Amino acid sequence: MTEDPFLTHRSLLFTVAYEMLGSAADAEDVLQESWLRWAGVEQTAVRDARAYLVRIVTRQALNRLRALSRSREDYVGEWLPEPLLTSPDVAEDVELAESVSIAMLTVLETLGPVERAVFVLREVFELPYGEIGEAVGRTAAAVRQIARRAREHVAARRPRVRVSRSEQQAVVDRFLAALRTGQLGELLELMAPDVVMVTDGGGVVAAAMTPFHGSAEVAAVLARAHRLVDTLETTAVWLNGAPAGRIDFDGEPSAVSLTVEHGRITRIHVVRNPHKLTRLRETAELAR
Repeated sequence: MTEDPFLTHRSLLFTVAYEMLGSAADAEDVLQESWLRWAGVEQTAVRDARAYLVRIVTRQALNRLRALSRSREDYVGEWLPEPLLTSPDVAEDVELAESVSIAMLTVLETLGPVERAVFVLREVFELPYGEIGEAVGRTAAAVRQIARRAREHVAARRPRVRVSRSEQQAVVDRFLAALRTGQLGELLELMAPDVVMVTDGGGVVAAAMTPFHGSAEVAAVLARAHRLVDTLETTAVWLNGAPAGRIDFDGEPSAVSLTVEHGRITRIHVVRNPHKLTRLRETAELAR
């Protein structure tokens, strides 16, 4: 017996849903809904199962994204994407690693649902405009225009510089070491003057309600962290295709993602909401 196409392409379908939603939990729900719809299809009549399944997942993700828009507006504090524990292999596909990075997913949050779907399907998965149009209910010409606007929007907000994994790892290691001991000078040296730090506690655990701006403020906050808890443990991990950090404050985990440009940290994303940290226990399978 041949394997069900849904299982064959499951990693791809999960990646599509996750990039559209920024949430692994919601992506899994979308896959469950998509599986039920796929099970009701006369599969022998489907010429291209991969394309058909991507359309199903895209439509379900769009429905979920629209439903989530209100709850995210009511979210307590800053909303950040759910981090995924990934293997270093993900970084081998540079385009995939960039597309699932916390920095990129945060930028994608500023797009409308259809714009986000079009951007993900075109720029990440390189689907033809006509195929995307079938998934989002637009003509190929309309999709082309939406894709152009989305590209311009993302280009104006995405990190400007790509760094090698060795450079990213070196900065992460120095950052975690400085954080453990509260080395203010080292933290200042690591950060760009206009660094921004965003923390997401979701109203469940302590986190700043608004971002911190500037190296002086961000470094001062981080340098105090080890004095506010009995134990502070740091671990270098791979999150969303890049070297990152896990920090345990008195046993409570946080995921820390750094954006590095020209050897300096320009953005720090700290996810503390425990509902978003369940994926730190198993490696996610991503594909495109």
